[in-house]
Amino acid sequence: MIEFKMPALGSDMDEGTLQEWLVKPGDPVTRGQVVAVVETTKAAVEIECWREGTVQDLLVPIGETVQVGTALATLLEPGEIAESPRQERTATAMAPAVAEPETNTASQKPPAPPQPTGTPHRRRWVSPAARRLATSLNVDVNAVAGNGPQGAVTLSDVEHAAASAPREKPRAAAAADRAAQMRKSIAAAMSRSKREIPHYYLANEILMERALTWLTERNAQRPITERVLPAVLQLKAVAVAAQRFGEFNGFWREQGYEPASGVHAGVAIALRGGGLVAPAIHDVPEKDLDELMADLTDLVARARAGSLRSSEMSDPSITITNLGEQGVDAVFGVIYPPQVALVGFGKPAQRVCAVDGGIRIATTVQSSLAADHRASDGHRGALFLAAINELLQQPEDLEK
Repeated sequence: MIEFKMPALGSDMDEGTLQEWLVKPGDPVTRGQVVAVVETTKAAVEIECWREGTVQDLLVPIGETVQVGTALATLLEPGEIAESPRQERTATAMAPAVAEPETNTASQKPPAPPQPTGTPHRRRWVSPAARRLATSLNVDVNAVAGNGPQGAVTLSDVEHAAASAPREKPRAAAAADRAAQMRKSIAAAMSRSKREIPHYYLANEILMERALTWLTERNAQRPITERVLPAVLQLKAVAVAAQRFGEFNGFWREQGYEPASGVHAGVAIALRGGGLVAPAIHDVPEKDLDELMADLTDLVARARAGSLRSSEMSDPSITITNLGEQGVDAVFGVIYPPQVALVGFGKPAQRVCAVDGGIRIATTVQSSLAADHRASDGHRGALFLAAINELLQQPEDLEK
């Protein structure tokens, strides 16, 4: 039997709220299939299952908040036969969690409203004024207990029901609460990073003229919807360099450094309501520029819509942040644990540079590296930044 557990979608996540089940008992599950949606402080995340099997039991009901590592469901291994069905428990998990009255037996039903003996059932009378008031106060008049003559619903009944009903927070207040929770999660992760990771920082100025000229000529031959941004060139250059310098592409665990199986670049994305996320684009060195541009466009849209996948949140092996659009010359980031490196880019700007033995004005960008001194040192970090520079001087090699 397989236990499907609440995954950790980053070092700043301790718990999540189950929003939706996308499978039911008896459904076959394949590797990478989205089986549930979980709400975190940053987004609603589609949770994937990375084991094959058949859903046996859904253990957590919709709406319940559970800790990372809690079993959400059980799956049968391929060929395994269930010992006994758990239909009652599963039906509860498929439905939203609600408080139910205690009963002595499972079959007992709530008592029906008393009816006069021998008198046919009558429709409750609601005065027009009470009905209009209920509509304006968003009160379900059918759920209001009537205390007027013969059970009629009166104005005072509606007012009492409206006053006692739980009030939803205004949308602005709910958004502010969410932003505060996100900021709290980010603060916890960044505090841990600065407390546990011995950072070192390096910077390098990169001539961008050749890359920008090549990209302008390439984009001129394509419709606007198929053009590539300079940020994609930078993304590809960092990923290819990280493939060569593996000590910057991986994780620091309790047992030491663990290299990543591929280069899954986390892209820092600012959210409209405040805060940021850094979901991954997988296997960046193996993708061409058009694929990366499509992936980046899709990732930004889904991140800001709050619709990311668990693998995108948990898989980044190195993070890239680009604050050029905000007019920042350089950025020195904080490493997102358990990663060991973060590369930053500022805005391309015209600066006075020494080029080929002469002094002239050229378009450059400031690149930076924040790295974990436990996994690498400054010498290797300098070579890593130099490799990124070299790759951006030959943009045509990044095409494939």
